[in-house]
Amino acid sequence: MSKNIEIKAHFDDLEEGRRKAQAIGARFFGKDHQVDTYFNVERGRLKLRASSLSGNFLIPYFRPDKYTAREADYLLLPVKDSASARDLLSRMFGIWLVVEKEREIYLWENVRIHLDRVKGLGNFLEFEAVVDDEHSIETCQEQVQWLLKHFEIDRSNLIGESYSDLLQKQAEK
Repeated sequence: MSKNIEIKAHFDDLEEGRRKAQAIGARFFGKDHQVDTYFNVERGRLKLRASSLSGNFLIPYFRPDKYTAREADYLLLPVKDSASARDLLSRMFGIWLVVEKEREIYLWENVRIHLDRVKGLGNFLEFEAVVDDEHSIETCQEQVQWLLKHFEIDRSNLIGESYSDLLQKQAEK
């Protein structure tokens, strides 16, 4: 199982996000079109990601919904036949909803910086600091806090929910 420390925020000016990422020497990894299909599960989350950059993955994960940097436990399980997997999983669990986004990915040390344009929601910035042998949970927390300051993220723009939760709330209005 993998672990990261992540935080998400509304961030309208993606061009400014690019400049700030480049200013700290973050390396541009690529542009990605992602479609995440979320399935109905009792605990945690289960999504099938179709990614134009890295292929298809089934991603089960646990992450608390809170506005501060939070731990996420997850697995990335490669899927060769996403159409068949989607069909089978939808028959087993039912589809909760689908999130579609354009994502620019920058890499800084062990942190993935995501500049996201989410269909139906707007623009966002996300930091995912990967916990590994060289980067403890505490170190990752410090990195995320430093990045929040560098990118000048106002606390009022922090988001505790996932994009799927935001889309669900929007649909309920």
